[in-house]
Amino acid sequence: MISYEFPLNEKVRTLLRLEDLFARMTLFTEHDHCMDHHMAMITLFEILDVVSRADLKSDLLKELERQKRVLAGLRDNPEISEDALDAILGEIEQAYGLLHAMSGKIGQHLRDNEWLMSIRQRAVMPGGTCEFDLPSYHYWQEQDVATRRDDLRTWLAPLLPLHTGLKIILQLLRENGKTFHFTAQQGTFQQMQGGRVSQLLRVRISKELACIPEVGANKYAINIRFISANFAAKSTLFEQDVPFDLTFCNLSS
Repeated sequence: MISYEFPLNEKVRTLLRLEDLFARMTLFTEHDHCMDHHMAMITLFEILDVVSRADLKSDLLKELERQKRVLAGLRDNPEISEDALDAILGEIEQAYGLLHAMSGKIGQHLRDNEWLMSIRQRAVMPGGTCEFDLPSYHYWQEQDVATRRDDLRTWLAPLLPLHTGLKIILQLLRENGKTFHFTAQQGTFQQMQGGRVSQLLRVRISKELACIPEVGANKYAINIRFISANFAAKSTLFEQDVPFDLTFCNLSS
């Protein structure tokens, strides 16, 4: 099976983008080649662009506090494991503390580094980070692996409380999902919403089906079209019946 996630509001869309970027940053940083560390640097700049939203920290703090209240209300529920509940509440408390301790404008430590900003400015240009354009960057890439890796981790470290907070929120969002099995007749599916709007949809289909879902949703209806996986031609509808699982995910409120 292959799974696709579709965020249905801007807040979840931002969290998913950051989740992907932090994962990519970790992957490239742990590799040894200077080109991997170049990609880690580019990813760091992408993270900076996304976290520059002024309300991101505030949104995470509010959501963590809200989820803490919701989960605390489950303490007397006999169907809920006390140990599991205490564990997630502890994680929320820790993440909240780390976020709250962040001071100043998010990412300002990167903006204050003129050398990093000179690389960022050139990185948006095709081939703009060649050694003749940025000899100081070429010098950094020629340093030993440990030095480059330590630098990357140092630059990323002040942003990690955001990663800790968003991981918890996305975990709770994904775990609080209801899954149904449907069949898209000749590649199309529609379901009326009745005013209920999910925050995240997950579509799972067999890898053997050469099609890709396209999702449109609002408070009235969900529309899914399965498009033929033909990467050389114009997009066309996959005109076969497509069995799939659809998960509706919402944070508890």
